[in-house]
Amino acid sequence: MIKRLRFFWIAITITVVISISLGLMGRLTAQQPSISHPLTSLTEAEISTAVSAIKREKSLSEMAVFPLIALQEPDKEEVLKFTPGKAFQRKVFLVIYERSLNKTYEGIVNLTSKTLSSWKEISSVQPALVNPEYELATQVVKADPRWQKAMQRRGITDFEQVKISWWAPGILSKQEEATGNRLCRGLSYYKGKGWNYYGSPIEGVLATVNLNTGKMASLVDKGNVPFSQESWNYDVKSLGKLLSAPKALKILQPNGASFQIDSNEISWQGWKFRYLIHPRNGLVLYQVTHNDGENVRPVLYRASLSEMIVPYGDPEPTWSFRNAFDVGEYNFGLFANTMELGKEIPENGLLLNAVFANEQGEPYKMPGVIGIYERDNGMLWKHYEYNTQRNDVRRSRELVMTMTVTIDNYDYSINWIFHQDGTLEVQNELTGIVLAQGTAAQKQSEDDSYGQLIAKNIFGVNHQHFFNYRLDLDVDGQANSVMEMNVKALPMDEKNPLGNAIAITETPLTKETAAVRDLDMKSSREWMIVSADKKNPLGAAPGYMLMPGGNSIFFPVEGSNIRQKAEFATHHVWVTKYKSAELYAGGDYPNQTQPGQGLPKYIADDESLMGEDIVLWYTMGVTHIPRSEDWPVMPVHRVGFKLVPRGFFSRNPAINLPE
Repeated sequence: MIKRLRFFWIAITITVVISISLGLMGRLTAQQPSISHPLTSLTEAEISTAVSAIKREKSLSEMAVFPLIALQEPDKEEVLKFTPGKAFQRKVFLVIYERSLNKTYEGIVNLTSKTLSSWKEISSVQPALVNPEYELATQVVKADPRWQKAMQRRGITDFEQVKISWWAPGILSKQEEATGNRLCRGLSYYKGKGWNYYGSPIEGVLATVNLNTGKMASLVDKGNVPFSQESWNYDVKSLGKLLSAPKALKILQPNGASFQIDSNEISWQGWKFRYLIHPRNGLVLYQVTHNDGENVRPVLYRASLSEMIVPYGDPEPTWSFRNAFDVGEYNFGLFANTMELGKEIPENGLLLNAVFANEQGEPYKMPGVIGIYERDNGMLWKHYEYNTQRNDVRRSRELVMTMTVTIDNYDYSINWIFHQDGTLEVQNELTGIVLAQGTAAQKQSEDDSYGQLIAKNIFGVNHQHFFNYRLDLDVDGQANSVMEMNVKALPMDEKNPLGNAIAITETPLTKETAAVRDLDMKSSREWMIVSADKKNPLGAAPGYMLMPGGNSIFFPVEGSNIRQKAEFATHHVWVTKYKSAELYAGGDYPNQTQPGQGLPKYIADDESLMGEDIVLWYTMGVTHIPRSEDWPVMPVHRVGFKLVPRGFFSRNPAINLPE
């Protein structure tokens, strides 16, 4: 993934605050939410107040920037005990980076007193990259004689025809690591005839810029490699003859939507939850509960994407550094797109606005970054009775909350899907443009083991996408335990003479280090978070089960640098005892980080998981071996998981739906 901001409004380092649309379906409004709950999103005024407090109490230089401004989430116990009308504190968390000093600070501002309540330097870390650094680095590279000569050797004399796309430096050399400087690496593309320059990578040229000094740190030029001269534009005019369009399909809700919105709280079909967009995590859900008809029961307290890692599988030095932590190195929420009804979400959907803050801490509004809609999903349940010819069937309805993110060439959609049977599903959609490698080849060769030729002079490198989700489950309360379920076939003996017996074992994972686990298809392995102090009518502990979907193993080998930096991706499941500061699977500052950050540190104290407030971390991966059908834009690939009730309800919770 090449890291440049596609649109101006998402080119700015941000915080995100939800502004709710209270109008008709699909209508966008700039109205601010009332601050009626501790988890209400920050307002523009609150952002400005926090930034003013920092500038008033600290002498910041002209080069200081704010890579991150977000709601300082209140204490969990305070939120759980909150009742409407009760007073509560509002705080803002800010990350401040002084580029001239190469220093990173964290501040917390109390909005009630409008004062700085906490300020500390975080040594030897680099926060996410911000937009002015991309502009600075581009100017540095294009003015450098070595880079200019590299372009001229390839017949490029108009440097304005070259697009430079910027990455966090990824894998550092020993020398780079020793300096502690803030670095970024630039990939060059030839614009040529079309606007889709991704098909014309200027292969073998890698520029590294020292952002602290504003100078070129190094330039690699591996020699001329032909690049595609074709236009890979994919607008309707460029494509020429089009397929026959399908006939119109209309989704209508003549009586309006079934969900209700109150500030940032959503209610639908027994579900209730709060949400906001975090500048780093993106869409975050809070206080998800389900009403079983008699009681409102907690399911989870907080759920979000925690980190991503995208390792590329070509050992050539201009490729092997490419291991993108898209959440922590770039602030994933920063790249949220404005969506359109009838495109990213159906016409019956509702688009919600957001407030962002740029790297100077100045807030501004952005429309349509969150979509919410209902959709049909086939049958929910059915039985046909032959004797009476009675046919009982219910259609399935789902509530989908979504955001889309573009990180230059790649596009992601993050979907939280609520089901009527009490299931909560996560579905990630991957699309966009393959990160192409230039090549002289025009036909596939048996030697091309690191990827596939996807078009003439365009090679798609094998790579992976790993997503880690942090799921703070509170199943029927905070006192929970975790069980691992394995299925096995029993051997033939006198108790199992036909060899058909299937048995399940449930094993408690009692400590954090014992709860680092992997999928096992042979045993149909799944995990369940259960209440430690409640029983259902059948005498079992009510629970929610993690039901994995498609997944992969992390292919970088033992001892590899990226395996040490992204250790969270080496296992599918981790479970930790709840700590409010433990939010990111790859650590707080993955940009130029040291090995072993995040989850390996979180489990180092090996705390008990029995009857505790616990957090489930799930990692799912996609191994992408590119194909010609992925070019020039990939069809969507979906990957996800479900949280499914197991013993949580006394019967099918959707059995009494009306026809």
